[in-house]
Amino acid sequence: MTIAAFAMYQTGIKMPGKSFQGELPALSPEEQHLAKALEADVTHLASSIGLRNYQASKGLQNAKEYIQKRFAVAGYTVNEQQFQVRRQTFSNLEVTVEGTTQPEEIVIVGAHYDTVLDSPGADDNASGIAALLALAERFAETRRPRTIRFVAFANEEPPFFQTDSMGSRVYAERCRSKGEQVVGMISLEMLGYYSEEAGSQSYPIPLSFFYPDKGNFIGFVGNLASRAWVRKSIRAFRESTPFPSEGAALPSQLAGVGLSDHWSFWQEGYPALMVTDTAFFRYPHYHSPNDTPEKLDYEKMARVVDGLERVVRAASKR
Repeated sequence: MTIAAFAMYQTGIKMPGKSFQGELPALSPEEQHLAKALEADVTHLASSIGLRNYQASKGLQNAKEYIQKRFAVAGYTVNEQQFQVRRQTFSNLEVTVEGTTQPEEIVIVGAHYDTVLDSPGADDNASGIAALLALAERFAETRRPRTIRFVAFANEEPPFFQTDSMGSRVYAERCRSKGEQVVGMISLEMLGYYSEEAGSQSYPIPLSFFYPDKGNFIGFVGNLASRAWVRKSIRAFRESTPFPSEGAALPSQLAGVGLSDHWSFWQEGYPALMVTDTAFFRYPHYHSPNDTPEKLDYEKMARVVDGLERVVRAASKR
């Protein structure tokens, strides 16, 4: 191991707790129900609606209306943040659980609902939206010390990716302009694909020194400035959830580290991380017409979402 690789391990890769190993326990009845609900949401978005982006504007509108309806059924009032790009109107959708004792401290959980031009986007990112809806439902009747916001973003995909037209960029800029105290953001980005095959997982150099070659885990990824946020989040997951997990706080320029909406919050100086199945480092159907609902493992996805509920609970208390 090189000195540089060891330094990376010490500063950003060594995480609290241990990844779960061994046979997964049987799903609880609640997890079985959650798996079916996640599959229903992914199937509706990726099959019934399909393409949803600035060119497939009808699909994007249908997805927006579906998310609005699901939020409303859960009991929320939906705040729609509209913005203009190329003479089109796009919308971020926000619902809020107001904090009880530190309401000015805000935890944001977000996912994008658009797709690339020729993909139905089951994993990218109907899986993230399905998880967002499930988590919002679970917190609808609860109150936490800190405020929690659940946000569905438009325009994460090219040609808007990492530009001022990205929905999460618009949202993060608004947070900063209002002086909001965002203590951390969690981006839900591709949560549904897992493999037990050796060699199914790849990494940018030099991360293969430190991580397993089976794509059977969920990843928590942030930049170096978000190290404390990543460590807190994966600790909460590992302490409560019997499912493999890996975490890293890495230089933002390393391949794959900033490939989602968490990047937008870094630009405003907020701690942020991505929860992901690692996209093209594992998923053979990334950004393709073959990213369809039957490719995903909803039982494993349910285990992850169940664990993420505990992560959000831990994050929303001081």
